[in-house]
Parts: sequence; C-alpha cells; structure tokens
Amino acid sequence: MPPKRSAAQPVVAPPATTATNNVASPPADTAAVAPAAKSSTTRTSESRGGGIGQTVHSIVRHYQETTPQRTKLLDAFMAFLAVVGALQFVYCILMGNFTTEANKSEFPSVSPERAFADYIVGSLILHFFCINFIN
Repeated sequence: MPPKRSAAQPVVAPPATTATNNVASPPADTAAVAPAAKSSTTRTSESRGGGIGQTVHSIVRHYQETTPQRTKLLDAFMAFLAVVGALQFVYCILMGNFTTEANKSEFPSVSPERAFADYIVGSLILHFFCINFIN
C-alpha cells in the first residue's frame, strides 16, 4: 500500500503514455526536482555536525514556538510534581519513614476495621472531588 500523501505534498499526475508504444515519457520538471533533492541532502548533512547542545537548543526553541500555552502550563505542573516527588523520596531516604515510640503515643489505638473504613471513606471523597473537577 502506498504511503498517505500529506497536504503539503503536491499532487503529481501519473506519467502520460503514448498510444503507439506504451512507453512513459519523462516528466517535464525532472531537472527542477533533482537539484532540490541535492540541496536538502547537503543541508541535512551540514546540520548534523552541531552536536548535542545544538540539538537540545533546537528542540527547546521548537517547543517554545509551537506548543500552545495551555500545554506549557500542564507541562510546568507535571515538572512541579516530579520535583516534589523527588524531594519526598530524598526526605524518606535521609530521615526515614518509620514511626518512633514518641509518635505512636500521639495517635490513639485504632482497630484495623476502623482504619479500613476510614480509608474507604477518604478514597470515596477523593474520587468524588476528582470526578467533579474533571467533569
């Protein structure tokens, strides 16, 4: 199956055949197409020598020019969440997440059934607010 044509590609008519010998005649603009292909190949080979810094710079520039503001806002929020998650991970590694005897005395003893019920109610409330927010 031939690849799909994009809107930017011009539609080229199939080569015309003569009724006498059924040989396709070459398109009239063959000479014009060949130099354009050579110049694009030369240009891509020249741009390959820029290195990683130039590649990152072009990606950032393309992102800033073409990405909608709403998507940039979502990306910033996702970056914020990643940074907060990394900080929490570092905190757990450095400080630990075990409760000490002093912390245990601050909480009253709770039965496992009560803890599970609290978890279910909290999950329902959280999901209710999330569903309402997303709509």
